Amino acid sequence: MKNCKLSLMLVLCISFFCFFLSTQARWHQHKHKHTHPHKPSYISQPPSPPPDSASPPEEATNPNNSSSGVFDVRSFGAVGMAKQMTLRHLRWLGTQLAKVNLQQGSLFPEVDGTLVPPDGPESWPKNASRHQWLVFYRINEMSLQGGGVLDGRGEKWWNLPCKPHRGINGTTLPGPCDSPVAIRFFMSSNLTVQGLKIKNSPQFHFRFDNCRNVHIESISISAPARSPNTDGIHIENTNDVQIYNSVISNGDDCVSIGSGCYDVDIRNITCGPGHGISIGSLGKHNSRACVSNITVRDSIIKRTDNGVRIKTWQGGSGSVSGVTFSNIHMDNVRNPIMIDQFYCLNKGCTNQTSAVFVSDILYSNIKGTYDVRSSPMHFACSDALPCTNLTLSEVELLPAVGDIVSDPYCWNAYGELQTLTIPPVSCLLEGVPRSLLDNDIEHC
Repeated sequence: MKNCKLSLMLVLCISFFCFFLSTQARWHQHKHKHTHPHKPSYISQPPSPPPDSASPPEEATNPNNSSSGVFDVRSFGAVGMAKQMTLRHLRWLGTQLAKVNLQQGSLFPEVDGTLVPPDGPESWPKNASRHQWLVFYRINEMSLQGGGVLDGRGEKWWNLPCKPHRGINGTTLPGPCDSPVAIRFFMSSNLTVQGLKIKNSPQFHFRFDNCRNVHIESISISAPARSPNTDGIHIENTNDVQIYNSVISNGDDCVSIGSGCYDVDIRNITCGPGHGISIGSLGKHNSRACVSNITVRDSIIKRTDNGVRIKTWQGGSGSVSGVTFSNIHMDNVRNPIMIDQFYCLNKGCTNQTSAVFVSDILYSNIKGTYDVRSSPMHFACSDALPCTNLTLSEVELLPAVGDIVSDPYCWNAYGELQTLTIPPVSCLLEGVPRSLLDNDIEHC
């Protein structure tokens, strides 16, 4: 009888319908182990390209009100079935859930077909959050996979008057500006995202907040080069992250790493167009930021505004340390190697006496071409707190057009060259800065 009741509850959970279903999404139960063995580093053929701490999601007043696009399996008794997982919200706007299986605390949805949300701000449900489209909250062990497409239909959101590209010289105009992240995970662990194609998100395509053990494999993310704030993957306060074998092209960072992240391994990514792979921005509004043990390797960055970048605001605190950028090919990239500790979105930022401390950064085997409108290497470190222990080895960057090689730029940057570089770097300072000897530096 108990099994019959559970079966009945699953039948009740089989489907619900919201808005603008393009094709059906199928969800299947799979049994497999959640392991990610490391393989030797190499640049393999990436998958074929397609044809910047947040609060948790708001509680819904009626968790099963299909008009708000909210579906909460707790009301069907599903929590009792999940031994290791607390599924607070599974929110779908503009999709059909064809089947949900919950067993032994694991959720293994498979997405086939194309999923779409309501088409733009005017069509978005009035009582639904505009901060995210699909939300997963407090999940332990989940694999989101399949050959399907998630199309965020972001164009009408990008054209809101508040967006930077809408005003004169990048200025913004007044008006509502909230735009949904396509897929968002909060306070979850043991997550796998594999094989999906996602495109044209209104804002970030993926965002992970306060998550642990995240594995992203063989995904494709695409949006136009001028689509604002469409970061491919953003992580914040998240650790033990692997992002492998994926293609990302968009209008912002391919991958952005926010405060509170450590133990992140990014490998075999094809990035571009976009803004490259970034740590930061960090330290905004005098905040404390901590990032450590980050590796970006065996990847291709092409026709982007930046290559590998660390960006921090004046006035912050904390540190960025233990970062390795290795075996990366640059193809016509502006600012292929960049540390910017004077990051600012307008001309009103002032120099301050505190900064995020940047140290122990390795650039190894970074080769290719750069856009001649910018310097191939740019190390702009804080006046108050220099960058230290910057190491360059086998760096060769040539102009994409012409044969005049630009000089690297350094400001208050300390480090060493393990090999000769192209162009030559003569602006790095040697030794330990006096300001660090005289002051106690607060490490994370």
